[in-house]
Formats: sequence, structure tokens, C-alpha cells
Amino acid sequence: MLYMVNKSPLMHNNLETCLRIAPPEEPILLYEDGVYGVAPGTKAEALVRQALQSHPVYALKADLEARGLRQCIEGVEIIDYDGFVALVEKHDVVPWL
Repeated sequence: MLYMVNKSPLMHNNLETCLRIAPPEEPILLYEDGVYGVAPGTKAEALVRQALQSHPVYALKADLEARGLRQCIEGVEIIDYDGFVALVEKHDVVPWL
């Protein structure tokens, strides 16, 4: 399964809930406002680092750029739309809206 989080973990608990439910090794994609979670130095950094210990974590490049985020927590893989499509084709999708 691909777990997709589009709400900011700075304002919502979607990522935290996702991590409680997602089995280890299942990928997590942060997109739309979810990408705020991969910015270093935020209150969500510890949560994302925790996720990286047991999940591949991806962030959508276009959404990072649209929000002016230039830095990312080490270990998060930045993907473009082709990478997003590849993830969706490879996995069933669980959106965490």
C-alpha cells in the first residue's frame, strides 16, 4: 500500500495516525500541504525521522517548490510526477486526507 498524506503535520495529526496504522516498509508520500512535514527544524521533524526508520518517505517536488521549501530532512526522497505515477502504479493507495 502507498500511504498518502496531504495535510500539514504542523496543523493536523494525519501523518501521526498514518504511522500508527501503516505496516513497516510501506511507502508514505507527502504531497500538497503534507510536504511541510519534511522541512527541517519544524515540530514535525521528529515524526518524519521516526517514519524514516521503518518506511520509505517521499515528497512531491512540485509541492515543495510551490510552497518555497528548499531544504528537506535527510533520507526523504524527492520525486517528480513521473515518480508519483510509478508509486501509484506499483501500490494500492490509502489517502489520509
